[in-house]
Amino acid sequence: MPLELAGEAQEKSDVTYIDRAVRCQLSAHDESEHFGLLTDSGAYGTALWLRWHGPDEAQVVVLPDCPVAAPGPDGDGCRLFADHTAQHTWQDAVEEVLYAS
Repeated sequence: MPLELAGEAQEKSDVTYIDRAVRCQLSAHDESEHFGLLTDSGAYGTALWLRWHGPDEAQVVVLPDCPVAAPGPDGDGCRLFADHTAQHTWQDAVEEVLYAS
């Protein structure tokens, strides 16, 4: 993750450290956009994400949490953002795509 984006992420949240290697959290998907979780944004129901498509096209975004939970009374909640593509995190293994600058 470029230093300027790490600085922007720190400004948008209370975290003091942002890992420079971020992995895409989406399950298998086409080669469009990738999303890597950085941290909770501090606002209830949102998180800070790195969105990228290629090494030179990245930005820090605040996205609302996905409201969907697995079936059943004790179903795990999805750990992605609202309206994400592909499957929820509890549906299948996640394919990881690394973003490193």
